[in-house]
Amino acid sequence: MRVVFASCAALPKGDGDEDNLVEVLRRDGVDVEWQPWGDAVDADLVVLRTTWDYPERLGEFLAWCESVPVLANPLPVVRWNTDKSYLVDLAERGVAVVPTTVVEPGEEPHFPDGEFVVKPAVGAGSRGAGRFTGHAAAHAHFEALGVKALVQPYQASVDAHGETALVFFAGEYSHSFHKGPMLGRGLAESESGLYVEERLRGIEPTARQTELANQVLDVAAELLSLRRQDFLYARVDVVEGENGEPLLLELELTEPSLGFTLTGEEAAGRFSAAVRQTMSR
Repeated sequence: MRVVFASCAALPKGDGDEDNLVEVLRRDGVDVEWQPWGDAVDADLVVLRTTWDYPERLGEFLAWCESVPVLANPLPVVRWNTDKSYLVDLAERGVAVVPTTVVEPGEEPHFPDGEFVVKPAVGAGSRGAGRFTGHAAAHAHFEALGVKALVQPYQASVDAHGETALVFFAGEYSHSFHKGPMLGRGLAESESGLYVEERLRGIEPTARQTELANQVLDVAAELLSLRRQDFLYARVDVVEGENGEPLLLELELTEPSLGFTLTGEEAAGRFSAAVRQTMSR
């Protein structure tokens, strides 16, 4: 069984999060190699990992995804999930989502009162995301982006409590981790050029967070005419709303960090089992 972990030219061997995972997969009889996306692939399964330079080359990236033998997550998932407008799809089906407005280039954005976020609809690693109170600065940022963007009220709870990321493999819950606040006022800075550095630690989710995450996966699977287990991996990022109830911030089904460095071999073993299950179908 040969698996390729797809990366990018700037991170050809990933960012280190999967180092232990690669060892566990090889121990379990899976031949794993890293390869930057874009070239021809000879593998039984291609798993998207640190492909974080795709937002500027989305058409090329999707064409490459279509060309590989077997992709995880599958191509229809990647097409849908690389555009964060999917949040509107989920909200329309009853999922509690951070209120999201989609603004196309050339449209006049309508910004909410108070603090809010403007970020590109196609993006990775929080690049291009900005936190504003002034409409003039936000409008200038939107114009500078020049692409479809999302406008969302900033959830003040993030400053105090951060985000909770719930990770699933083949539709089953694996583990969670806490992400500290990433957006200061103004534009997020990316030291690497690919992603804003995150402050992570392990955490146990609440029952309501877990309930929301399960609903998100069920609705997404139904939208895409798939089963939950067809998602080799999923990361559900939730924040606390004004009423204390969890809200979906993002559903990561394309290239999320999965927090293996925080979990030891247990999560790596669960992922390995999910990979082998996927390859045996």
